[in-house]
Amino acid sequence: MIVNDGLRSGMRIVGGKFKANEFFIPEVLIAARAMRAGMEVVKPHLAADSTDSLGTVVIGTVQGDLHDIGKNLVAMMLEGAGFQVIDLGADASPEAFVEAARENNAELVALSALLTTTMGKMAETIHALNSADLDSTVRTMIGGAPVTQTYADQIGADAYAPEAASAVDAARELVGQVSRPRGDGPPCWPQRAFAQRLRQDGEKGGDR
Repeated sequence: MIVNDGLRSGMRIVGGKFKANEFFIPEVLIAARAMRAGMEVVKPHLAADSTDSLGTVVIGTVQGDLHDIGKNLVAMMLEGAGFQVIDLGADASPEAFVEAARENNAELVALSALLTTTMGKMAETIHALNSADLDSTVRTMIGGAPVTQTYADQIGADAYAPEAASAVDAARELVGQVSRPRGDGPPCWPQRAFAQRLRQDGEKGGDR
């Protein structure tokens, strides 16, 4: 009751206000820290099996990049939404993501980069996950200032999140897709589906 109807529902309101430009990063950080403090008080009183997690997310800033403010914000909002978050911090190698995803049975790996020079590590990490045969059970999401939907499509990421509130929405969608084989049903993330429809419409227009 306290967790679902109090802490998590409060963070959902904060996320909605952030998306509507009514709240900004400082307010979201304050709310997320308050939520974490509340969880620390409540956790000892909860039965081990009474907290229902939406899924496990491994998150980190890719190798060579030490920026973590945006990543931290996404991690806190994911935790507030009900995900179990494994935070690898900054400068995380592809191998670290693979190991953490496998050890924690993660459904989602979220990659952050602020530098254009480190964006290539996102592609390397996704390739490492695929090479480790985790691509059928783990979805990938990328974000950061220089990242775009086009780049996400190019490197085979399942989702692109332009900001923290969208990352939470994308995570919910992606985790729900993990139990279904790739290619079955709709694309994992509405932005990606929208981009695909635009490309298809353009191709049809060129045929006329």
